[in-house]
Amino acid sequence: MIRIQNVSKTYRSGDLAVHALKDISLTIESGAFLAVAGPSGSGKTTLLNCVGCIDQADSGLISIGEDMVSEMDNTGRTQFRRRNLGFIFQSYNLIPVLTTYENIALALQLNSNNTKEIDRKTREILREVGLQGLEDRRPSRLSGGQQQRVAVARALVGNPKLILADEPTANLDSHTGEAILDLMKEMNRRHGITFIFSTHDKMVMERADRLIRLHDGEIQSDTGGKQ
Repeated sequence: MIRIQNVSKTYRSGDLAVHALKDISLTIESGAFLAVAGPSGSGKTTLLNCVGCIDQADSGLISIGEDMVSEMDNTGRTQFRRRNLGFIFQSYNLIPVLTTYENIALALQLNSNNTKEIDRKTREILREVGLQGLEDRRPSRLSGGQQQRVAVARALVGNPKLILADEPTANLDSHTGEAILDLMKEMNRRHGITFIFSTHDKMVMERADRLIRLHDGEIQSDTGGKQ
């Protein structure tokens, strides 16, 4: 379970202050498939970054399971992020000089030097997301949908508690986006991994079991799921 209690975040540039999050409180059940929607500047990405230990809230508390991540220092957040969280980005964020296999395996190599186990897990997830035969291709030789499958596999391979997906369908055509969403929904159903999306995409919102709309850093509505 994820608990977000009275979280606020302000970005400052000189005399300009942007209140990205204003006293946000949420409880997210384990195994949720949740979308956070809203216009640009509504606070979607900031919320994901705070929950994902990429950024730190100015005030409030965030806990993931038994871990109070908002109380951790930079080193603690980095270690927690590597061991427990997966990330999927709009721009895929694959390393261009690495192959499909290497991009996925790298996520495991950050936490382990057991080469046999890394190889086993990498090949297992390659099969699960339908990337067999593409192991040796670099990102430049993959389609957008294939690159996003690599990104999904990289996020899943460490068996994380939570995956945070920031506009994961934004650079995909509707057919490919639908296939990627179906893949993530199947991973959510099969493995019980919690997914949180930030999105403008109606297709993502329709597939979510809970939809939270943000506006100017505040929750405008919260539908579906347990309140």
